[in-house]
Amino acid sequence: MAKKRPQTKAKRPQPSDAVRVGADGEVPVVGAREPCPCGSGRRYKACHGRAAAQAATELVHRPFDGLPGECDWVAMRELVPAATVALSLKGGLPEGVPSVTLATVLPMAWPALRRDDGSVLLGLQNDTASGDISRDLADTLRRALTAEPGTPVQGRRAPADGPRLQDLLDPEGAFEPVVHPGFEFWVPDPENSTPEVAASLERANAAAIPTAKLTGVDAAYWCETPEKNHLRWVMPHPEEQLLDALARLHAAGRSNLGEGTRLVGSFRAHGLTVPVWDLPSGVTAEDVEKPAAEFAERLAGALASDAPLTADERRARGGLTNRQVTLS
Repeated sequence: MAKKRPQTKAKRPQPSDAVRVGADGEVPVVGAREPCPCGSGRRYKACHGRAAAQAATELVHRPFDGLPGECDWVAMRELVPAATVALSLKGGLPEGVPSVTLATVLPMAWPALRRDDGSVLLGLQNDTASGDISRDLADTLRRALTAEPGTPVQGRRAPADGPRLQDLLDPEGAFEPVVHPGFEFWVPDPENSTPEVAASLERANAAAIPTAKLTGVDAAYWCETPEKNHLRWVMPHPEEQLLDALARLHAAGRSNLGEGTRLVGSFRAHGLTVPVWDLPSGVTAEDVEKPAAEFAERLAGALASDAPLTADERRARGGLTNRQVTLS
């Protein structure tokens, strides 16, 4: 059993204690049970910390909604081992920052890195401190843009009223992920990397599942595993409508992607649905390009139908729902 910390009585703040509030009018962040620095006499969690606490507990179910490439954001966050994409900022890049790149993972699991040349790498697959991934990432990005070149940026709890990615990124900017076979993009000069980074690179490469992005449809990713291959396809359609459409196709025997393939269920991630197909081991990403494009046409027709589900379609839907897994 953990030892209890000795309890000490905190001095009750006096009105004059308000001078501890920053010159810019912001109240500093302190422990939840400590007296609020504003001088109210209440604990921080019941005063100025209330908004931060609420933001930390309220989950934003679609944190990437409104960003270009929302489906690919979800895929890079949950499904793809090694990928990067160039980000465009509102108003352009700050002076001294030649580029900003989103990456699935960074060495040592850093939230962000300002490279020696001033460029910024932002890690996506990191734990976040609040229920809004977008706000946490935006806070990390802002600090990375002004960090000293050659230094990583550590994670922290983002201010509850801080900007989100939707406030910082250009809504018209392209979002085109590049999937890599490994994490060599971490180090522009591998021969001069530190031993810690080299070891982290070796571990990450050993654990990466071979993955490829299909070119004929949006946000569909093929991956190779020892027993079988898979296609995981992040779709933007409302969940109930998509499940109905998939059930119509499944009941009609039209949900596969060719001989030996099978729609086996779906993930639920960040407010979107990700249907998953099992593929034979010999089926490559190139092999599934044409079947996926043909399936997209069949799905569009099924999505357009508003007829009630038949008994067979309801059974198919129940089977798909029972095999649905929530990732986030």
